[in-house]
Amino acid sequence: MSKCVVPVDSDVVMTRFITEKEKALETPTDSSVVSSCSTVYSGDETSRGNWSGRMDFLLSCIGYAVGLGNIWRFPYLCYKSGGGAFLIPYLIFLVLCGIPLFFLEVSYGQFASLSPITVWRICPLFKGVGYGMVIISGIVCIYYNIIITWTIYFLYYSFRAVLPWSTCDNWWNTEKCFLRTKDHEKNTTLVTLSNETNSSNTSWSYDVSMATPLLADNDTKTASEEFWQRAVLQMSDGIDDMGDLRWDLLICLFVAWVIVFLCLFKGVKSSGKVVYVTATFPYLVLLILLVRGVTLPGAGAGIYFYLVPDWNKLATFEVWGDAAVQIFYSVGMAWGGLITMASYNKFHNNVYRDAMVVPLINCGTSVFAGLVIFSVLGFMAHETGVDIEKVVTQGPGLTFVAYPEAVAKLPISPLWAVLFFLMLFTIGLDSQFGMFETMTSAFVDEFPDLLKNRKELFTAFMCFIEFLLGIPCVMQGGVYVLQIMDWYCSTFSLMILSLTECIVIGWIYGADRFYRDIELMIGYQPCVWWKISWCYITPILILFIWLFSVTQLSPVTYGDYHYPQWAIILGWFLGLISLAPVPICAVILIFKETGPIMLRVKKLLKPAENFGPAVPKYREEYVETLEKRQSYFPTIDLRCRHTGSSEFIQTGETQNFMS
Repeated sequence: MSKCVVPVDSDVVMTRFITEKEKALETPTDSSVVSSCSTVYSGDETSRGNWSGRMDFLLSCIGYAVGLGNIWRFPYLCYKSGGGAFLIPYLIFLVLCGIPLFFLEVSYGQFASLSPITVWRICPLFKGVGYGMVIISGIVCIYYNIIITWTIYFLYYSFRAVLPWSTCDNWWNTEKCFLRTKDHEKNTTLVTLSNETNSSNTSWSYDVSMATPLLADNDTKTASEEFWQRAVLQMSDGIDDMGDLRWDLLICLFVAWVIVFLCLFKGVKSSGKVVYVTATFPYLVLLILLVRGVTLPGAGAGIYFYLVPDWNKLATFEVWGDAAVQIFYSVGMAWGGLITMASYNKFHNNVYRDAMVVPLINCGTSVFAGLVIFSVLGFMAHETGVDIEKVVTQGPGLTFVAYPEAVAKLPISPLWAVLFFLMLFTIGLDSQFGMFETMTSAFVDEFPDLLKNRKELFTAFMCFIEFLLGIPCVMQGGVYVLQIMDWYCSTFSLMILSLTECIVIGWIYGADRFYRDIELMIGYQPCVWWKISWCYITPILILFIWLFSVTQLSPVTYGDYHYPQWAIILGWFLGLISLAPVPICAVILIFKETGPIMLRVKKLLKPAENFGPAVPKYREEYVETLEKRQSYFPTIDLRCRHTGSSEFIQTGETQNFMS
C-alpha cells in the first residue's frame, strides 16, 4: 500500500503517480477545458481572440464605464447634494469601493481569459453569480437600446432649420403649450401660450408673475415637454393601456440593433476598432459644448449652482448614500462587462495600471459633463428669467426635455442639437457594447462545442431576440414598462452579487492566493491595501450601500403616475430573477457531485481542475506554483494514484481514507 504525505492546508497533491503538472498539461477531453486551456492561435493569443492592442481594452473600459448616468444623473446629484462638497464623499467611495472592485474584476477576468459564467471555475459553487451578471446585462441591454432609440429619433429631428421642440405650432402641441422667454427691457419672464383652433394658431404673452397661477391651473407644458410626451412617446394613460405600436420608434430601434450587430459580430476584433471613435468622440463634443457654454450669458451662474460647496449637506446621511450608489453604478461592477473585456487581454497586460486609470477617467468625465450641462442650463435661466432650480432634473427629463429646451435658445441651435445627441448616441453605444458582449461571450464560453464556430450567427440571433423583447417599450405605454425595468432590475441585486464576489475571492479562494495570480500576470504583487479592501472595507461598504438602497427603494412611479400592484410585483420579479441562479446553480452542482454533503460543498468551493491561465506556457507556470497557493478552506479529499489500493494521509492530524 503506497502512501503520500501532504500538508493539511495544501490545495493539491504534488507527489503521486501522475503529477498535477502532467495532468494540467495533458490534452483534456472536456470541450470546455479545451477551449480555455489548450487551443491557441499563436504566441500569447487564446482561441477566444485578444484585443489588437492595449488601447483597445482601455478605450473599451472607458466607453463602458462612461455611460448616460454621467450625463443625466451625476450633475443633478452634485447640485442637489452640496455642489463641490459632494465630491468629497464621491471620491472617498471611489477609493474605498469603486477602484477595489474594478481591480478585482478585471484581474481575475484577465487571469482566466473567461467570461462571467465560465470564469466561476474559480469557485464552482457560486457559478450562479455569473448567470446573475449575464441576466442583469441582458435586461439592461433591452431598455438601454430604447434610450439609444430615442436619441436616434431626436437626432433625426435635429437636422432641421427650426427644431420642432422650439415652437408650439406643431400637430402634437395643445393649447396648453407655452414657451419661456424674457422681456429684457422689463427684466420679467414671459410665457407664450398657444391656442389651436382647427388650422389656425393664436398666441398670447403673459408676465410670469401673473401667468404662473394660470399655468398651474391649466397644467401647461413647455414645448420641449410636449414634444417628448406627445410626439416622441405619445404616452398612454398608464401601463394598463399599452396603446398602439410607435412605428417610427420601431424603425429607430431596428436601426439601433443593426448598428450594435455590425459593431460586434466580429467580437473584439471589430468592437476594438469602433471604440476608437465611440469612446473619444464624446469628449470632443463635450469640449466643444463647454467652450460654447461658458461663453454664454448666465453660464457662470449655472456653474455656480452646480459646484458651490454647501458643507452642511455633508452632515446628512442621504448625501453619503447617494455618493456611494453613484460610484457603484458609474464604475460598472457586477454587470459582467469588466470581466468580459478583461478576458480578451494578453496574459501579461498591466491590469493594475488600467484599473487605476479607468475609474479616475470615469469620475473626471462626470464632473466635466456637469460643467457642460449647467453652463447651458444657466444660459437658459438667464434667457427665460426662470430660477435654475425649476429646470434642473435628472434622468430622461434632463436629456430629452430640459437640455433640448436650452439648446433651442442657442444661435444655430440645430448644430448644437446634432452634436449633443450624437454625443449621447456614442456614449450609449459604448455601454451597450460592453453589456451585449457580456451575454454573447458568456454563452459561447459556456457552450463552445455548439457556439464557438457560430458566434456571428449567435450574435445576430441575440440581437433579434433583444429587439423583439424591446418592442413593448416602443408602444404608447412603453415608457411605463421601461421605468419598471430601470427601477428594479439593477438595484439591490447588483450589490448582492458584488458582495458575493468579494467574499469568494477574498476569503474562499483566498486573497493571498489571488495576489500570486496577479503576480504571475504583472510580475509583482500590489500593495497590501487591496487585500484589506477586498476582505474587509469593500464588503462592509457594499453592505452599507445595499441597506441604503433597499430603505430608499419605494414602489415604482412615473412622475405623478402610480403603478398598479401587479406591475410592482413584476418589478420585484425582474429584480430577483438575477439572484435566483445563485442558490439554484449551487443546489444543482451539489446534487451532481458524489459523496457526503460537506465533502461535496468543500470540493465545489475549491477551484476546478481546469481553472487557470488559458495559454499553456502560462498555465505551466501556474501549476508549478500551485503548492504555494493557499485557499481559505484546506483540501480534504487528497488522492494518491497507484496500482492497487491507496491510502490518504494528512500531516498534523492524520486521517486515512481507503479508495
